Amino acid sequence: MNSKESIKYELNKLGTDAKDISDILKGKITDKSFKIEYQKWYTKAIGLVSFLAPDRASEFKSYYEIDPKRKSLSWGTWVIQDYVKGVAPILNGFDSAEQAGICLFNQHSLLQSLNSRIDGVLANAELSIYAEIKDAELSSCNQLIKISPRAAGALAGVVLEGYLQKVAENHNVVIKKKSPTVADLNDPLKKEEIYDIPTWRKVSYLADIRNLCSHKKDDEPTKEQVRELIDGVNWVTKNVF
Repeated sequence: MNSKESIKYELNKLGTDAKDISDILKGKITDKSFKIEYQKWYTKAIGLVSFLAPDRASEFKSYYEIDPKRKSLSWGTWVIQDYVKGVAPILNGFDSAEQAGICLFNQHSLLQSLNSRIDGVLANAELSIYAEIKDAELSSCNQLIKISPRAAGALAGVVLEGYLQKVAENHNVVIKKKSPTVADLNDPLKKEEIYDIPTWRKVSYLADIRNLCSHKKDDEPTKEQVRELIDGVNWVTKNVF
């Protein structure tokens, strides 16, 4: 089972478990404790929300955690943690189990909405790891430049080419060539608005230096040009996703 399948499985499992916990609140399941089952569910669920949607983690928590700034207990401020502690406001018609069920339903709905984020989050995580690997290769370029600027530039060009190809794959950008060059990748990425025109120009300039390093010509690349290429590739891996 790959990462994507594992996360989807966990989301579906948490959905099923949420329904079971809701049935405990409604008295349909009597051989299990809400407190125990909910706490186990919440621990797993908040971890997944924090990974897939850190921007919505505080919202998810708000249905369970008591607001430390809370000044009064009412319909709007009561949360599941109050139910666990056996605390309830003195209000006509207030049903703790029913209100806990509403909070749980809201958490479950938020959790299930995260299916749409799985691909994007995993792609960005994979790209970050890939960029870290490329950092090591660029470090080698900085060492190699002392011996052969041409070889160092050629290696930096390979790093740039591989990284842009990864970006294209993650955004489902169609590249016609089987073994595309930086130029073959640069235009489609700009066309699909993966990055802007200034970045496209920067990559075009880096591609020119790469070509100077990769193809035997009368002109030798200077150390300054190769350092520009290495620094430029480093910038791309930190700013293009």
